[in-house]
Amino acid sequence: MSSKILFDSGQHKNILLEDFGHGEAVQANQHMIIHGDESIILDPGGHKVFAKALSEAKKQLSGVPITYLFFSHQDPDIVAAANGWLMTTRATAYAPEVWTRFIPHFGIDKFVINQLKGIPDEGMRINVGGSELIFLPAHYLHSCGNFHVYDPASKILYSGDLGASLGMDYYKVSDFDAHLQYMEGFHRRYMTSNLAMKAWAKMVRSLDIEMIAPQHGAYFEGKAMVNRFIDWCDQLQCGLDINGDVYKVPDSV
Repeated sequence: MSSKILFDSGQHKNILLEDFGHGEAVQANQHMIIHGDESIILDPGGHKVFAKALSEAKKQLSGVPITYLFFSHQDPDIVAAANGWLMTTRATAYAPEVWTRFIPHFGIDKFVINQLKGIPDEGMRINVGGSELIFLPAHYLHSCGNFHVYDPASKILYSGDLGASLGMDYYKVSDFDAHLQYMEGFHRRYMTSNLAMKAWAKMVRSLDIEMIAPQHGAYFEGKAMVNRFIDWCDQLQCGLDINGDVYKVPDSV
């Protein structure tokens, strides 16, 4: 597992923890934000990456405690190792309220279950060491209970599965059109509909964004690239827009 600094003002630091080698498991990024004497880890991952992610996080934290965990939705590549993180830290974990009764099925110990807190559907704001983060509603992109994180200090939007790309070997998108081959198929299948995409695009256009960092694959840096991605989402036909005809009784064998 390697780490890459996405933003560093001295007081405020945003770090990408990345590992391309998961065998058959989908590649996933873990993100960490440190401000002052507190920190948060976003979508910390499953069991296969837990030990490496914890070790790399502690190296980057240099003694700063892991204060918060954020789970954007219920997928195993995000929450499967939740018990390990909660048992080895005293962190408060935030997850969509609609999933707080389901996430314990991943095996969260009764002694740490009170550390898991629900995010209301409308989102919320938290304070990390004196710096505010915003949990933004991103429902149906692709989970029915789903959130993104906007960090005003770094102007980074952490977009979870939205913007995910698979199969490439670079950190940063430099050619949007060439990058589409790694991104388009996933979005057409996993995102619910253009209605949800348009609602998201309208919301995030109100923010000052310098980078969009997904949970899988490469990030989009610079306002031109960020706006190109938002515009692409705004017009993309996906999910039920193109797959509504799957609701058929299968033919007999």
